[in-house]
Amino acid sequence: MTIFVLLLSGVAIRAYRDLSQPGAWDVWRETYVAATMTSSVIPDVVIDGSKRRALAISGSIGSASASWFRDRLDDARLSPDDVVLLSSPGGALDQAAIMGEVIRTRRLATAVATSDASGELRAASCASACVLVYAGGQTRYGIAGSRLGVHRFTTSRPGDDPVADTQRSQGILLGYMRKMGVSSRIVEAMSQTSDIRWLGTREALSMNLITAPVDQP
Repeated sequence: MTIFVLLLSGVAIRAYRDLSQPGAWDVWRETYVAATMTSSVIPDVVIDGSKRRALAISGSIGSASASWFRDRLDDARLSPDDVVLLSSPGGALDQAAIMGEVIRTRRLATAVATSDASGELRAASCASACVLVYAGGQTRYGIAGSRLGVHRFTTSRPGDDPVADTQRSQGILLGYMRKMGVSSRIVEAMSQTSDIRWLGTREALSMNLITAPVDQP
């Protein structure tokens, strides 16, 4: 009994140390209690004239959303060229970048939209960090009526130099967007305002953020 109590105490101490790290409680809560995003699988979405299997995700991108997203993709069993539908106000920048990388690695397409059970698409919005997830698409569909919004990113903590932090964030974003084939002008657009700036379709096309405009829904 004494040995059991000591072992249990050791586990509890390690757990406390882990959860005492900044943001650890958020990760724990999202992983074991309630995710900040929701998902659904749509077997047949008609997009750009062909039927695709799709995973629709919505909600804020939280501290553990990348891991959650991988699991949902595994469950959905999407094939290359299938679609991830996005509807999100944004959230954690690092998690969004990982999600975008996962999408690109799996050669999936992205679109800003929601869908009903029949597969009919509805316009939606994707702002802030969500745009990084969208940028991961090998093909990035531009659904008529959907919106892409950008703004300045900061990740500063108490004591950080805000100017250096902004420059660091811009450098990370620039490298990520170039890797995804998006023009560096999107980072310029982000840096212009701390409020959401909604990109017009022509502007998003000129930046190569949208690569395949679609007239639906």
